[in-house]
Amino acid sequence: MKQEQAEIIALQGITYIGAHEYCLNALMAQSGMGVDDLKEQIGDPAFLAGILDFLLSDEGSLLDFCEEIKIAPEDVIRARRALPGGENLWDG
Repeated sequence: MKQEQAEIIALQGITYIGAHEYCLNALMAQSGMGVDDLKEQIGDPAFLAGILDFLLSDEGSLLDFCEEIKIAPEDVIRARRALPGGENLWDG
């Protein structure tokens, strides 16, 4: 997957998180960031990688997100691999 495609999936992830209060609160608690911080980081590929890491850390949210945007969970893994720090994740 190309980085541009991965960033689009991560941006969809941000939209999903923002629309689900439980996820937004959990993200802010885990990251220590506030809403303004999240808005400032939205164009940073490393931040977008973190968004996918967050979704991948909670199976229920991941599956709900994937169902909502009509992609397979494996596509989120592929997207994460295409972003900074993901090159060697989940190598067999």
